[in-house]
Amino acid sequence: MSDRVWWRGSRLLSEGANSGRAQPAIRIFGRVARGPLLSVMRLWRRNIQLRVVASTLLLSMAVVLVLGVVVVGQVRNGLLEAKRQTAQSQADGGFAVAEDLAVDADERGDSGAAPAVDAGTWLNNIVEQLASGGQGVYYVVALSSDQVPFGPDDGPAPPRGTRSMGDIQAAESISAEMRQSLDGSSTTYRQYGTVVRENGETEAALIIGKRLPDNEGNQYQLYYLFPFTQEEKSLSLVTGTLATAGLFLVALLGAIAWLVVRQVVTPVRMAAGIAERLAAGRLQERMKVSGEDDIARLGESFNKMARNLQTQIQQLEELSRMQRRFVSDVSHELRTPLTTVRMAADLIHEARGDFEPATARSAELLLSQLDRFESLLGDLLEISRFDAGAAHLEAEPTDLRDVVHRVVEGAEPLAERKGGRLLVRGDGAPVVAEVDPRRIERVLRNLVVNAIEHGEGGNVVVRLAAGRDGQAVAVAVRDYGIGLRPGEAERVFNRFWRADPARARTTGGTGLGLSIATEDARLHGGLLEAWGEPGGGAQFRLTLPCTVGARPRRSPLPLEPDDSRARRAVRSGAIAGARAISAGAAEGNGHPVGRDPGSSASSGASSGGEGGHEQR
Repeated sequence: MSDRVWWRGSRLLSEGANSGRAQPAIRIFGRVARGPLLSVMRLWRRNIQLRVVASTLLLSMAVVLVLGVVVVGQVRNGLLEAKRQTAQSQADGGFAVAEDLAVDADERGDSGAAPAVDAGTWLNNIVEQLASGGQGVYYVVALSSDQVPFGPDDGPAPPRGTRSMGDIQAAESISAEMRQSLDGSSTTYRQYGTVVRENGETEAALIIGKRLPDNEGNQYQLYYLFPFTQEEKSLSLVTGTLATAGLFLVALLGAIAWLVVRQVVTPVRMAAGIAERLAAGRLQERMKVSGEDDIARLGESFNKMARNLQTQIQQLEELSRMQRRFVSDVSHELRTPLTTVRMAADLIHEARGDFEPATARSAELLLSQLDRFESLLGDLLEISRFDAGAAHLEAEPTDLRDVVHRVVEGAEPLAERKGGRLLVRGDGAPVVAEVDPRRIERVLRNLVVNAIEHGEGGNVVVRLAAGRDGQAVAVAVRDYGIGLRPGEAERVFNRFWRADPARARTTGGTGLGLSIATEDARLHGGLLEAWGEPGGGAQFRLTLPCTVGARPRRSPLPLEPDDSRARRAVRSGAIAGARAISAGAAEGNGHPVGRDPGSSASSGASSGGEGGHEQR
């Protein structure tokens, strides 16, 4: 047993070594062949003209091949049938002549009219006489027979040699099976065989034989061998003609398909190129239309669509320009009266101690609403810059830990008032990226303040991470508040959208913070995403490239927090366990059993404990 195990192990090691030696060659071949193969596949996918022409050629070749096989088969069968009939007629005539000559020789010998001729000489004469009219068309062969003569005799004649005319090997050309068949019957036999020439060459032939008596009454076998020389030449000529005609036909069909498809594909390619130029902003591009066919109508419809799109885009651009100008003008025009109102409000707010309580409260409300109004004006101006494409990025290498700590220090008073704390995780190692510190700080401040506002007094966890490949960094802000309902994770970044309009905010948000944060992330080439579940809190993840202009493939932090996945796994396990217990109880007691009340409680306790541990 140990020897067998050792032998198998050594065999596996040798195979692994051989495969290891072969792997570099396979990889090199794969790398060399991958480029041309990908180029061909890309050309095949993108070029409809190539696909149509190639399909036409393949189908044409298949049709021509099938027709060629059918025609060649019909011609071959016809040639064989004609050869068989001609050969049978020729052989029957030769057999009849041989029989008549044998009878005449026997009668003359009996009457004494002519001296008797020995059988060998007589056979030579017969073969020479019968073969004289078929030079190059057939061969005549006479072989001895092992049968007794037709008439009474003392016994079979001794074997005689082979008689034949032409450059063939008679004994090798006629099979032993056919000779035995002729010895067993006096009927005519026909067989397809092979003629063996003296130089060793072979040729297919039709062999017809019959057993006959000679001038002395002894039996011999007479064969006619009809080579298929002319038939093979005729069949080769037909095959060559069909192959040449088929090639020309396939080439002609391919050229026709290329011309026809070119007439259709050229306008389509032109339309695709013009559509790309239209998408690039060159709205004045149009197709060249000639004729009145379907392609011309397609071009006219395309040009009409382009004109309508140009008109609509110009109108939308003008409307957008007017809206941006209106927002910008209103924002700037409101600055002067807002400054005046701010000065008056500050004076009133400072003197609120001399007022009645209602008037003092009105002064406080006036100042807070002025703060919110100024924030709204700033956000509107920032949104108008993004809409106008006038936002510029002033990127520099920045350690995001410093930005996060500044945001956390500024938001700690608000968190303390709400009853929670701000916790930072992942700040043990540098998290460096080329970013605009002012914009990223604004994004993180917005996320942290929103998390505190919706955290229901719980802790807020800020996580930082850098990718191992050095392509991306990420910051995630996690709260354990009311969370997000299904579908709200996408709508939360819309302008002026609120999950609960009736919910009061203590920080006086404008409804544009997350929209501006999304634009800031997009300006950096990054992505701002949201996750949430009802009652399980929410998490916002900001992913940024380490260098300006790069596009990160993946984020170093998961979008769904680890504690949420753990709770879901525990909940799934508890449900599966409860179902298993219920099924076992039903089998043991014979009646269904409800869910164990303690299982849900234990699951909730486990979930809550895990969440509490995360918050701490």
